[in-house]
Amino acid sequence: GTMFLVGLSGGIASGKSAVVAVLRELGCAVLDADVIARQVVQPHSKAHQQILQHFGTEILLENGEINREALGSIIFSQPEKRRLLNSITHPEILKEMLKQILKYFVLGYRYVILDIPLLFETRGLARLMKYTVLVYCDPPTQLARLMKRSGLGVAEAEARISSQLPLEEKRRWATHVIDNSGDWESTRRQVLQLHTRLEDSLDFLWARLVVGTAVAGLGGLVFLLIRHFIS
Repeated sequence: GTMFLVGLSGGIASGKSAVVAVLRELGCAVLDADVIARQVVQPHSKAHQQILQHFGTEILLENGEINREALGSIIFSQPEKRRLLNSITHPEILKEMLKQILKYFVLGYRYVILDIPLLFETRGLARLMKYTVLVYCDPPTQLARLMKRSGLGVAEAEARISSQLPLEEKRRWATHVIDNSGDWESTRRQVLQLHTRLEDSLDFLWARLVVGTAVAGLGGLVFLLIRHFIS
């Protein structure tokens, strides 16, 4: 059978990590792009050595790990440095993702969910997904949650939100939307529905066999079995 990819994204304080937790609970294979991005720059990695070459040792912490804040402030103010960092880390991130996708394929998973913060900003990546899921919440709720969660004032919170592509816009691109504006029960119900839909879209052989047998008797069953083995 074929395996497919599902892209999952959200916005700041939209509740993506809570949704991911439920999907993991349900036994889904979820790859976290942020975790992988941190893994590929660990000391002794290829990317770590290249970053040191280009950015110098002043971006290191005591333990030899990269000081993400120091690096962040450099690339925030200098676009060409940001492009350089991306050209070092992106190939490594993709390689690691492919390795893990392959692992799940070998283990017999029929789909893998890729949790990618900037999924809708990188259109090329979104095109590789069979489905794209957005964890959405309405702007007033998003603002209130961000302020409560991080203790920011209105202006600071609004600035953080507006530095991202608006959820309203991402909503237009997504094939599935989980609306997390209401209570958690309603969100959880939507995640369960999504899970059912993903499982159902697998076009399981057994489902085909049952339908085949009902429609065409034994001849149909034999035909379906043969067709499955040669397809």
